[in-house]
Amino acid sequence: MKYQMYQEIMEQPNALKNTLNEEKSHMGEIAGKMDEFEKIYLLGCGSSFSTCYSAKSANDFVSDRDLEVYTGYEFVYNKNKGHENVGAILTSQSGETSDTLAALRHAKENNIYTLAITNEKESTIAREADDAIITCGGTEKAILGTKTYTTQLMCLYNILFQMQNTANGSDTENIRKNVLNDIKKLPNITESLIRTTEGEGRILGEQFKDEDIFYCLGSGPNYGLAYKLSMTMFMEGALKHSCPLYSGEFRHGLIERAEKNVPIIFLDAEYPGDALTKNAIKLGEKLGTKSIIYKMQDYANINNLMSPFTLIIPLEWFIYYLAYFNGEDPGATRHIGKVRYS
Repeated sequence: MKYQMYQEIMEQPNALKNTLNEEKSHMGEIAGKMDEFEKIYLLGCGSSFSTCYSAKSANDFVSDRDLEVYTGYEFVYNKNKGHENVGAILTSQSGETSDTLAALRHAKENNIYTLAITNEKESTIAREADDAIITCGGTEKAILGTKTYTTQLMCLYNILFQMQNTANGSDTENIRKNVLNDIKKLPNITESLIRTTEGEGRILGEQFKDEDIFYCLGSGPNYGLAYKLSMTMFMEGALKHSCPLYSGEFRHGLIERAEKNVPIIFLDAEYPGDALTKNAIKLGEKLGTKSIIYKMQDYANINNLMSPFTLIIPLEWFIYYLAYFNGEDPGATRHIGKVRYS
């Protein structure tokens, strides 16, 4: 039996290709518009929040542009925001996320230019924002949002890395160009990873099916991925307890829980912060933890700022089979969309 998530994993290359084809020139125009602003807010919830984190962190390597990341209601209630010469990019799979819609309306009340990135052309967020990028993934039924994650993250990278470089130096300009070039390769890279990493994910899923808690560590853009992995993949998809941490925070808190046989997932892309990732791996080995190490360079030969795009595919397979071997549908929900709270 194959659950809905399986099919949606397989559809990611076409979703990326179609989004690039449909929105390429539009994203260039949006990048020009965003260049006008002194500050840009990146807003989203759940998986979309994680894409904002990764995109901001990646852009910070090449630019000193003022980017701030908020969840929807945090943006609404934060009283220290400036409203002069700013823009906001709001991300939502459905385009109906209540937190994100509240942020959109708050931004518009304060005359902030708004761009929506959503999978649903007729959604409220697409209609109410000043402009909208539509990701071409089709309506997703599985809660994990596979196509949404990769296409949404691709759009954020495309827009931010097309904006004028505000940091000095030819090195950062070359990195920016390399990333934009690597974005064009994503459909083919994703297709290859889907084909070559399913077996690995199946083995890990069966091996770890009886574990109940997983810690997820990453630095730079991989922290956003660690957040998604914990919040929406382990907890929502596989129904396992999980906690994301910056690699540098291993020695604060987790070091007291990193005991023999405790599963810890490390995401490594050779970022400067990954010196601490490697230190944590070494300590884990001494303590006898069950370390699962994902090295970006083992999966694709592209700029390491693209690591979230590379590592998400083997991680999706791992989560799919972790749920599968526990008799759970990784695309189903127990409470999301059914329980309302205020």
